[in-house]
Amino acid sequence: MKILVINGPNLNLLGKRENNHYGDMDLEKVEKNLADLAGMHKCDISFFQSNAEHQLVDKIQECLNGDIDAIIINPGAFTHTSIAIRDALLAVNVPFYEVHISNIFGREEFRHHSYFSDIATGVICGLGASGYEYAVLDAILKFK
Repeated sequence: MKILVINGPNLNLLGKRENNHYGDMDLEKVEKNLADLAGMHKCDISFFQSNAEHQLVDKIQECLNGDIDAIIINPGAFTHTSIAIRDALLAVNVPFYEVHISNIFGREEFRHHSYFSDIATGVICGLGASGYEYAVLDAILKFK
C-alpha cells in the first residue's frame, strides 16, 4: 500500500508559528512519526509540501498513474479558497483524508468553509499532529 501525504502553504513553518494553534512539533518530526507508523504496518508513505497551489495540483495529478492508494492532505489556507485542488482530487479519483491540526471551526468564520470536506473519505481537525496518524491508520484499514 502507498500513501501520499500532502501539506499546503505555511505548514513548513510548523513548530515556529502560532504554537497555540499548531503546537510545537515541526513538519520533519510529523513526517518521521508517520514514516515510523507506516513502516510498522508495512506501508509505503511519501511526503510533499509546497506553498504554491499549482505545485500541489501537479503532485495530485501525478496520482493518475495509479501508484497511490490514499492521499492525506492538509491544504492549509487553500482549504478555503482552492477549487483547483478540489478539481484535481476529483480528477484522480484516489480516496483522500482532509487533515487540519487546529480546529478550523473554532477559529475565524472564513475558516469554517472547506472546498474538500464533502468529497473527502474522512475529515480530521483539531487533534493536533495526531490527526495525520489517525488518517494513516484509517487508510491502512480501509484500503490495504
